[in-house]
Amino acid sequence: MHDIEPFYNWRHIYVAEEDPKSPFFGRKYSEFEFSQTVYNYYIHPQWDEFGSRTLYLKIIYVDYELHFAIIELIGEWNDAIENDIMELKREVMDLLYKQGIYKYILVTENVLNFHSSDKEYYQEWYDEVSEENGWIVSLNMPESTQQDFKKKKLHYFIELMALPEWRVYKPYHLFRKIDDELMKRLE
Repeated sequence: MHDIEPFYNWRHIYVAEEDPKSPFFGRKYSEFEFSQTVYNYYIHPQWDEFGSRTLYLKIIYVDYELHFAIIELIGEWNDAIENDIMELKREVMDLLYKQGIYKYILVTENVLNFHSSDKEYYQEWYDEVSEENGWIVSLNMPESTQQDFKKKKLHYFIELMALPEWRVYKPYHLFRKIDDELMKRLE
């Protein structure tokens, strides 16, 4: 896991630690010191910690005019023990929402497990973004993780989508593709 880096091909147009509106503004990173772990496995030092011991993220793009964020996740999403959704909601999503973000693309291809608990934070987050005609998409979640997610009917709050080639798009075009797809589903 230590060699899985957050997607970095958009760093020339957005860097979360340089964005004064970002929850991670001012963070400093080491390229060589591996200190964060998911269980016994070290992860790359570029991932951001937000309060969970098993799930980390990287905000890889935000557009305040179009009200969307692209966030990559890695690790185990564990609501049962760690209450990761509460931490994610309170420490990251609430802060982005206050900055006008209400459309979220969560790149979840490196979320290896999901352990569920209550639905309240998912419902709260969904209700907030819905008031603004927003949405939450999980992109490329592994099939086994999706099954656990669907068992708790959380896909009613977070849309599960597959787009394996997402890295070839520029942020705006990825957003447009997902937004258009969601609008077609509503018609």
